[in-house]
Formats: sequence, structure tokens, C-alpha cells
Amino acid sequence: MSGTGGRTLLTVRGLAKRFGGLVAVDDVDFDLDDGEILGIIGPNGAGKTTTFNLIAGALRADAGSIRLRDAEIAGLPAHKVAARGILRTFQHNRPFKGMNVLENLLVGAHRRVRARPWAAALGLPSARREDAALAAAARETLAFVGLGDHAASDVSKLSFGQGRLLECARALMGEPAIILFDEPAAGLTSVEAERLGGVIRGIAARGIAVLLIEHDMRFLLPLAHRVVVLDRGAKIADGTPAAISREPAVIEAYLGRHAGAAA
Repeated sequence: MSGTGGRTLLTVRGLAKRFGGLVAVDDVDFDLDDGEILGIIGPNGAGKTTTFNLIAGALRADAGSIRLRDAEIAGLPAHKVAARGILRTFQHNRPFKGMNVLENLLVGAHRRVRARPWAAALGLPSARREDAALAAAARETLAFVGLGDHAASDVSKLSFGQGRLLECARALMGEPAIILFDEPAAGLTSVEAERLGGVIRGIAARGIAVLLIEHDMRFLLPLAHRVVVLDRGAKIADGTPAAISREPAVIEAYLGRHAGAAA
């Protein structure tokens, strides 16, 4: 099942992962369209992060298929998955320290670099033009996420919420097809979470698919086009936020335990 009616970018079928006798992910299926925001929820130990790590190449699946635009990526290492356009952010901000905000984005733009290293070393016009174009793209991306006035700021001076926006901007500089967000609202104030939600909607509006894990239902449910619910490694529901909120199995497994967060 997919949610936007657009082109399917990611197809996950029969995904499984075991750690010894523990079944972490059990025969999970779902699709993700371009421009779609898909949330993955479930109680602790449901297999959400393991699923993310399997898609991102941080773990190797025991069974199943992960296809990006009809190309099989299951089993590829993380750097090759990223090179194909699946990028991720983490629960904790990971800026490159000792650099300013703009420089952090340029580090994330390595997929865009076309000039040969010797051309850059010699300062050839083609390399200079590329550097200027990347800097312009980085400034536009900073403006897009709301950090346009912080290009020259040291990353250590950013607030936690601004650091999360920097993570978004750095992922965007990698020209992703899909961005994986791991609990993006964790640690944010309500104002910061609202700002981040607006940025994620803007990312999807650019045709980039978003896959996110989130515990804060007040953040996730108004944001996601569709939600997949996991419990004990298995998918128990897949549908719109309104539909899954009415599923008895979901209420029992997750939403009923977090009524305060979902209210």
C-alpha cells in the first residue's frame, strides 16, 4: 500500500532480521512513493530502528527484498546505499565540529562534486565554477530550512533545534531520493517541532520521500501521509493516520499505551 499516488521509490518485501533467537523484524512489507511522508511507529522493541538500519545498509537482512526504483539494494553497505540516494539523520545531531554552518553543508555535497581532484588543486575554471554553484546551493538550502542567517556561524553556537535543521539541510545537499528521520522531534520544544514539521513537509513537496520513526504522536499524526505500525517485529497496520488510530490492534499494541501523547 502507498499513500500519494506517485511513483513508488522504495519497495520492501518479506524483510526479516534475527539476532540469535530474537526476531527483530518479521516478514515486513511496505512501499514508499516519491513525495510521501511515511511514519513507522510501534512500542519499544517493535523493530523500528532495525528496519531503518536494514534499509540504510547498517545491517544486513536475513531475508527479504529492498528495492529502490527497481534496483535491489538489500545487502549493500551503508555508503553504497547513500550513494544511491537514501540518506539519514540520527536521534542526536552530528555536526562536523570546527567548521561553520555553510562548511558543514558543503561536506554533505560530495555526491554533487564532478570536477577531478587535480582540477580543484590547480584551481581550474571548471572547478571554481563548481565550487561557486555548490556554495550557492548550500545557501539556498540553509534558507529553505530557516538557517539562512547562520551560514558563517560556528556549529557549536547553534541551539539543539537549529542543529536538527542543519541535519536536514546536510541531507538535502546529498540530493536524496529518500531521507530517513530517526525520531526527529526528540528533545525539541513545541515551537521547534512545529518548525521542523514545516521543513519536512517542504522536503516532501520537492518530491523527496520521507521515512520517519517517531514516538511523539502529536508531531507524527498531523504530518504523515501514511503510517506503518510494527509490534514485535511484525507489521500490524498500514494506512492513513486516521485509519490506523481506529485499528483495535494498534490501540492495544501502541496508541492505547500512549493516550496522553496521542490526545
